[in-house]
Amino acid sequence: MQYDAILIRLGELFLKGKNKQRFIDRLYQTTKTKLEGFTELKLEKERDHFMVLLNGTDCEAVLKQLDLVFGIHSYALGVMCDSTMDDICKTALPAAIKACEDGKSIKFETRRNWKKFELQSIQISQQVAEYVGTHAPEGSIVFNVKKPDLAIRVFVKEHQTLIVSAVRQAAGGLPIGLNGRALLMLSGGLDSPVAGYLMMKRGLVVEGIHFESPPYTTARARQKVYDLAEKIAHYLPRGKMVIHCISFTHLQKAIFDNVPESYGMTVMRRMMYRVSAGIADSRGVRIMANGESLGQVASQTPESMWAINAVTDIPVIRPVACMDKVDIVDLARKIDTYDISIRPHEDCCTVFVPKFPSTSPKKDKCEKFETFFEWEPLVAECVDNVESIVIEAGKPIHLDPDTTDEICSLL
Repeated sequence: MQYDAILIRLGELFLKGKNKQRFIDRLYQTTKTKLEGFTELKLEKERDHFMVLLNGTDCEAVLKQLDLVFGIHSYALGVMCDSTMDDICKTALPAAIKACEDGKSIKFETRRNWKKFELQSIQISQQVAEYVGTHAPEGSIVFNVKKPDLAIRVFVKEHQTLIVSAVRQAAGGLPIGLNGRALLMLSGGLDSPVAGYLMMKRGLVVEGIHFESPPYTTARARQKVYDLAEKIAHYLPRGKMVIHCISFTHLQKAIFDNVPESYGMTVMRRMMYRVSAGIADSRGVRIMANGESLGQVASQTPESMWAINAVTDIPVIRPVACMDKVDIVDLARKIDTYDISIRPHEDCCTVFVPKFPSTSPKKDKCEKFETFFEWEPLVAECVDNVESIVIEAGKPIHLDPDTTDEICSLL
């Protein structure tokens, strides 16, 4: 069915009390930015919704862009007609027939924004239903006033009426940017991109930090992170994501040369948190995030998380901590990061994995083992020598000419 307009519903934003208008204004600007490429359509802001007038623009292409905007609860797809009962009834007929496909039931609901219209809302709904029931092919319409599968809504305005006959769920969440920024520890695996997606869904602009250990890690490992960042960037309001790359080799070797093997992973993670906190402080970022999932590996037990987290007072959010792996995989597929994350290129967390890491490390032992070497200047070196790169949606950066989608699909 050819639709003329998309009514954007805002959902959770109306729980925000006195701050509501600030949230709505931010969402409107983000939506407007995402739709800049569609020159024919028109975006209008109403009191409790936005209206996209398509003017012949492909509806599916517009929805694909709107799916990247957090803060939208759902879309109502509809057709426009003149605000006369004759046009409203005739336009509602094919919409109702389409909605009742597969035996679904309907009812009509009317909102009369133009109070000077000749009929009241309930009268409009009754007349439209009577017309549809009379003129539709026999058996094609199923009415259910109390519990319909779909309510076809008629929005009557002075010059035009919108008849909505289809509803789709949107991304939900809150507009990005209203809750500040977060520094995401982006490893290249399945979990951290999903964690970044969930952080953005709660209104945070996400920057990435990635630790690498050349020559033990290769350009292909960084390529994974660049490609993941490009996917994440599509959701950010300006379509750009900053990645902070940390050369971790000197510090990592010092750890595994001086710390008992069973505590090497825990101390390494503590150092990563210290470096991340240094980058966050320099960027004015007040929240860190990662893809840790409870019990998934040795460094992600409650005891390990406690011992590792003790080195910073910056809040660390773990969005996927309580998610099953299958749910993480499903979300990774949805946001198109799965195929990138499973490329078999090791990062610095996997090249030095001890055979028997401690699953219940003690904070005092970590502190004791850290006295075995001078780690402070090495942490400072990581922070001072950070390489920050801006990744733009739709413009991937290719480091390794051999890393192509075709090759990665064979690995």
